[in-house]
Amino acid sequence: MTYVNVSIEILGDPEEIFLFISNPANNSRWQQGMISAEVTSPGPLGVGSTYKQIAKFLGRQIDSNFEIIAFEPGRMIKGTSVKSTFPITFTRIVEPAAREGYARVSAVVEGDASGVYRLFTPILDRLVKRSVEGDYARLKVLLEGETR
Repeated sequence: MTYVNVSIEILGDPEEIFLFISNPANNSRWQQGMISAEVTSPGPLGVGSTYKQIAKFLGRQIDSNFEIIAFEPGRMIKGTSVKSTFPITFTRIVEPAAREGYARVSAVVEGDASGVYRLFTPILDRLVKRSVEGDYARLKVLLEGETR
């Protein structure tokens, strides 16, 4: 079981940051290897919403369908893959940080490698951690660049 926990402070309004990171259409802007993500359910994003995404990881294409299983507008989104070659569950939380004008963005990513990935679990854990940390570093640069 892969478990990654990342937390970073980003200059900006917590609510605007949450709107950005909770919109699957933005995933390819800050997540390395993300090719596309598209909402597949009607209405505003919330519990029960679905989306599909295509990503590349370790040279392989990963097609996934996700369902949002918990949602607190402006604060938290949790999704899980309901169909994927690399099943994961993610939780993203955005809260005001101690520093004025900043938001604390936290993420937990849990995965259970299957198929060919299961053979490489120890190495995979380190690669996933590095990938997630890189994603949130890119998110910080992207969002702070947009607020200046």
